[in-house]
Amino acid sequence: MGKWRVIVSSLLSRNISNTSRSHFLSHHHPKLLYPLSCNTTPIPKPASFLSNLRFFSALPSRVSAYDSDSVTTTGSIESSQDYYELVSRVVDDHHDTLKIPVKAFFLSTSINLKGMQADNLSNVIPPSSRSTNYVALRFSSYPSVNKAPSTKENVSSYRYMVVFHYGSAVLFNIEDHEVETYLDMVRMYSTGLLSEVRKDDYVIKEKPLLAEDMQGGPDYIVLKNLDTDSIRIIGSVLGQSIALDYFVSQVDGMVEEFAGINRAMEKTGTFTMDRTKLLQLVGKANSNMADVILKVGLFDRSEIAWRDAKYAQIYEYLREEYEVTQRFGNLDFKLKFVEHNIHFLQEVIQNRRSDLLEWCIIFLLTMENIISVYEIVRDSTGVSL
Repeated sequence: MGKWRVIVSSLLSRNISNTSRSHFLSHHHPKLLYPLSCNTTPIPKPASFLSNLRFFSALPSRVSAYDSDSVTTTGSIESSQDYYELVSRVVDDHHDTLKIPVKAFFLSTSINLKGMQADNLSNVIPPSSRSTNYVALRFSSYPSVNKAPSTKENVSSYRYMVVFHYGSAVLFNIEDHEVETYLDMVRMYSTGLLSEVRKDDYVIKEKPLLAEDMQGGPDYIVLKNLDTDSIRIIGSVLGQSIALDYFVSQVDGMVEEFAGINRAMEKTGTFTMDRTKLLQLVGKANSNMADVILKVGLFDRSEIAWRDAKYAQIYEYLREEYEVTQRFGNLDFKLKFVEHNIHFLQEVIQNRRSDLLEWCIIFLLTMENIISVYEIVRDSTGVSL
């Protein structure tokens, strides 16, 4: 009798375990609960020496939820044991992945990093490179906790902000309703504030069980371990990308302005732009190109990525993901179009000035001839008298 009780209790506990796992999958991964495919290879039932026995008991008999008559699966899953192993991996992945939101902003043309660093010394993360174009700040998620910055702390329990001197600010692990508080802090040290702040969203997923150091995805990146150097690398690429968006919009405005001038010239055969306005456009085009190359440092190699191949992989992946080089190529092409139009209009204005000078010379020569004729006539009249 005791032997039968042990068998019945074992079957009951296995049934309860399968039921709880099926309940979890029905809410999180319903496709795995009933996998379907064109390959109708049935899942074999687990072998058991009790499969042909029939118990006369008040307990309900166990019926396999994976009967060959009702469930089909792909040929890659050879048995129910493989299926349960796959389910276990999915469940583990679901619980071990941590998502960290990232928000990049471009809000001004210059930020005083020295002033910001001096006023927030307790939050400044010690630099790990000689680069001086940014400052990284760390804030505790709990105001009552006051800890010295340390790279060994759990990154997900803090909030981070990486600020660049050319006007970008990248926020890590900061909720939407808290964003303005941190941006107001940046505005206190900013000059040339923009009327429209540019924004870009990204997501970091931390997965300690990841086999590789990183793995990419659409609008997110999966890292095996997120540390402060990873935050610096990701912040630098996102900051450059959002700044590049601003400069591209500025050049697009100049392209549109010259397109309007060309359309007017096509209709009227002339244009009304004065030399001062043209020189302003020349200065704007040159300053945009200089800012992209010098201030943003679009082609400056990261010292952190140079030291460690892990960070170099993240750096190169993000630059490829955001198409930084291709977008700069498009910006350069548009600036060349602007430069071509500027040279053409400068020649037209110069020709206008030349024509004016020629008419002035003609007028002066005409006046000189008139005066000479007058003097000749006057002298001849005096001799006759």
